[in-house]
Amino acid sequence: MSLKSINDVLRILEKQAKWQEQPFQRLLKCWAEVVGPVVAANTLPLSIQRDVLSVATSSAAWAQNLTFGRTSLLVKLNKKLLTPLVDIRFSTAGWQNSSVERKQQQTVSPHEHPSYIGDEINRPNATPTKDVNAAFGHWTKIVRSRSHGLPLCPQCQSPTPPGELQRWEVCSVCAAKQFSKQKS
Repeated sequence: MSLKSINDVLRILEKQAKWQEQPFQRLLKCWAEVVGPVVAANTLPLSIQRDVLSVATSSAAWAQNLTFGRTSLLVKLNKKLLTPLVDIRFSTAGWQNSSVERKQQQTVSPHEHPSYIGDEINRPNATPTKDVNAAFGHWTKIVRSRSHGLPLCPQCQSPTPPGELQRWEVCSVCAAKQFSKQKS
């Protein structure tokens, strides 16, 4: 076990606290304000998975209408949220269950996922870059900084999140290859 300075430990704890702010809870608080009372009465946010919000609707017509207007809704919601949403999916699935018991599904916290590497991915303003080389260079820089200091996979020697090594003893790519060989 490596020794870390107090400042390093405090930085890690601060970042973990940001993850635990529960973006879904924040969304629930502002949902009715953003969508309005009529839409709120016919919808129920269910979960956020990989920055995509799933919303149950009272009918297929509501799902279809809201799907057409989801871009403007995303803009309004992202102004209120700390972690921006990428998309919204509307469906009648989950509406019946929600009317029986209005339980809130929690999102899987990132630190519980085996690929969690302990730091928040910075999402600067998502302005698309027209220069492919500049975009690739930016992506390469981010990947290098995120993988710096990670342990190496014993099979392919690529930087691997510790959770993957604990779970599969190899990186997720090597684990997937092993699983596919077992199925054949």
